[in-house]
Amino acid sequence: MHQSALILPWFFNTHNENVCELLNSMHVQESHIKDICHRFLRKLLHESFDPSEGKTIDDVRIHHWYEALQETQGTDPDPALANSCYDTWKNTRLQVLTLTPEVRSFLEELRKNYKLLLLTNGDTQTQWEKIEAVRCEGLFSLVVVGGDHPEQKPALSIFTHCFESAGVRPKDCIMVGDSLSTDIQGGINARVRATVWINSDCKSLPQDSVTPDYTVPSVLNLNDVLLELS
Repeated sequence: MHQSALILPWFFNTHNENVCELLNSMHVQESHIKDICHRFLRKLLHESFDPSEGKTIDDVRIHHWYEALQETQGTDPDPALANSCYDTWKNTRLQVLTLTPEVRSFLEELRKNYKLLLLTNGDTQTQWEKIEAVRCEGLFSLVVVGGDHPEQKPALSIFTHCFESAGVRPKDCIMVGDSLSTDIQGGINARVRATVWINSDCKSLPQDSVTPDYTVPSVLNLNDVLLELS
């Protein structure tokens, strides 16, 4: 009997409250504080990072904070403040990253019968810091970070690497993820047995989107899918 596998994404959240407290302690105008944080988050959302340019991801994100401060306050900020904002944001994020007890317990049960693979896109340094903070490596047979490879999801090559490294066949794998464009499209490209979209916000499937085989509101609902596929 061939080994079956589940390829999973991340399941955690972060927040920005400690940076707001820092800015308040530095006597930044209260009316500016939320705007500064929102500007940083928008820059983070549209971030482009190329390690070949000689900068680290830390350098890029410190500059996000510098620009957010500059744009909001209309003057060049103290670079030390941008550094402090970044350090506070990063450290807080790593401290609060977690798997809920329910998800951790669920994954522990799943791994008794399936190989679990964690496949995440993103910068090498950032993603491995998250993995270490969450302490989840022991739950997975294989952890693959896109930044360690020439191509990331939805490229076929990184899925092929996962299959070969885990010793499984695509037709014995299920791709589970919350991104239609990377997780579900990637699973389709790789011709896995089934794709499962985690639609926690109960959104309608966008027009012209790829269509997942299954949609569930939470990873905790995977058992229904697995039962149907068994």
